[in-house]
Amino acid sequence: MAARGRPRAFDRTEVLHRAMEVFWQHGYEGASMTDLTTAMGINSPSLYAAFGCKEALFREAVAHYDATEGAAAAKALRDQPTAQAGVAELLRHNAVSFTEPDKPRGCLIVLAATTYSESSHTVHGHLAEWRLAAETDFRERIERGITDGDVPPGANAATIAAFYNAVNQGMAIQARDGADQSKLSAVAEAAIAAWPGLVGAT
Repeated sequence: MAARGRPRAFDRTEVLHRAMEVFWQHGYEGASMTDLTTAMGINSPSLYAAFGCKEALFREAVAHYDATEGAAAAKALRDQPTAQAGVAELLRHNAVSFTEPDKPRGCLIVLAATTYSESSHTVHGHLAEWRLAAETDFRERIERGITDGDVPPGANAATIAAFYNAVNQGMAIQARDGADQSKLSAVAEAAIAAWPGLVGAT
C-alpha cells in the first residue's frame, strides 16, 4: 500500500534560512511564532512537524548560521599563514559582514539571547556555549602560531583569545546599535595594532 499523506511542499533549507533571519533580527524571545511562520511561508503544524518546536528550530537556525554566515570568518582565521594574519582577516571580514545592508546587523550568535527569562534559560546557555567556542577557535589558532613559530612561546594564548573574542563581540553589538563599516573597521585596526603588545613581541 502506498504511503499516506503528502510530502512537504517546501524547501527545508530555504525555510530554515528564513527562520534564521527572523531570529537574527529579533532575537529568540522577540521572534514570535507568527513572525516565523510568516517569514518561512508555512503554517504552524508544518513548522512543528518539520522542526519540533521553537527552541529546536532556533538551535538548528544557529547551526545553519554558523555553517553559512560564519563560514568565511572561520576560514579566514584558520587558513591565513600566521595567527596574527588570521585574527586580522577575521576582524576585517566581520567589520564588513556585520554591517551588510541587506542582512540583519551584527551576529546572531552574539545577539540573539544575551538576556533570558525562566522559559528561555536553556537557549541562553546554548548560545553561551557557541560564544565560548568562538573564543576557543581564537585560542587554538594562537596556540598553533606558537607551535609554528609565528607567535612568541611565552604568549598567553587564552588571554589573547579572550581579548579578540571580546573585540569581535563588541563589534557585533556596535553594529546592531548603528555603527557603520568605517567605525567597525577602525575598531578592528586598533585591535590588530595591539597584537605585538599582547603577544609580547619585541
